[in-house]
Amino acid sequence: MAAIFPACTIPIASEPSAVEVDAARAILADGRIGPRDGAGRTAVVAMSGGVDSAVTALVMRERGYTVVGMNLRLFSPHDEDHRANPCCGIPAIEDARQTCATIGIPFYAINMEVEFGDAVIGRFVDEYAAGRTPNPCLECNRHVKFRHLLQRARQLGADTLATGHYVRIEREPDGSARLFRAADDRKDQSYVLYTLSQEHLRYLQFPLGNLTKPEVRTLARGFGLPVADKAESQEICFVGNRSYADFVAERRPDVTVPGDIVTEDGDVIGQHRGLVHHTVGQRRGIGVAAAKPYFVLRLDTGGNRLVVGDRDRAQAMAATAFDVSFTSGDWPTGPFRCAAVVRYRGAPVDAVVTPGVSGSGTVRVDFADGQGPIASPGQAIVFYLGDEVLGGGTIDEIDRAALRSRPGCGHVTG
Repeated sequence: MAAIFPACTIPIASEPSAVEVDAARAILADGRIGPRDGAGRTAVVAMSGGVDSAVTALVMRERGYTVVGMNLRLFSPHDEDHRANPCCGIPAIEDARQTCATIGIPFYAINMEVEFGDAVIGRFVDEYAAGRTPNPCLECNRHVKFRHLLQRARQLGADTLATGHYVRIEREPDGSARLFRAADDRKDQSYVLYTLSQEHLRYLQFPLGNLTKPEVRTLARGFGLPVADKAESQEICFVGNRSYADFVAERRPDVTVPGDIVTEDGDVIGQHRGLVHHTVGQRRGIGVAAAKPYFVLRLDTGGNRLVVGDRDRAQAMAATAFDVSFTSGDWPTGPFRCAAVVRYRGAPVDAVVTPGVSGSGTVRVDFADGQGPIASPGQAIVFYLGDEVLGGGTIDEIDRAALRSRPGCGHVTG
């Protein structure tokens, strides 16, 4: 056992059985954790306090790297014991610290609450208040983890930064890198990583990309990591067990002003209690008793109206997107076919992407047969070719199916 567990200052939760040790060693031996190329090299590992980042640090150590664990203090929950936000605050930091002690690597905690508040929380609140649908995990990756944390890793002289994201990088002989979905499609996180550039991809490592979640826990148990059976956080970290609406309303009381629920013809059919309580595509909880189900089509923030209609009117025929980037670093010279995804682990939809002029950062996406997903401005739209992530952007406008009851009105943008 001495070969497996280096000296540590904090005792492990329980010693693994011989069966657990053998199961963990079998996973390490099959070559799916990456090459054992770490001798003489340093890796910074982002440590959240969860099992994924813990195993990432373990794997990088097993590959021969000198590993430095780094925890980002992103948000301080209001509740004293931090039960509402178990992945934030002191408990998470202590879990990360104990993990690092168990596997024998140094640990550093960095306060990035200001950066996180500006780039993630502030944007989340403003976008929801504007009737859009942001993805805070994507913004955290873009502006905090792979900007500020990566910069810290470089300042330390580290050769690479590794995180516990489930995604794969394939490196080409010419030095370029390509981004792919994870082997475990139930855990794949490629949707929130489409903004990674060639500079990022050449520096980053995602050692869990070829593993399944059960295998990750097997590794954690086999090496006696204290977080081996820690439950996963299922909510946005800074929202915790509250609703998104309550979180936003606490910071923007104006978004809870009641208003009319209307059809696309302008008929008032009910009252909403604040647009923040609704999202595009929503069916349940609208608050209208009717013979047919209504779906939220649009949040009219200017008129404080909730626009509802039939389900087929909620589907997008096409969309425009801005702030578009491609993982190759090259701007497409013309239209291309791909599969487009508009929500985390959403179903891919065949589409044709027509790029704007180089430098515009804009594209138009036409969905096959005019049958696209239910989508909302503010959502990320990500382009795939098979399992490869080509790039993506932020939805600006949606073109929806023409109104059957109002011939000649054309497409409605919302």
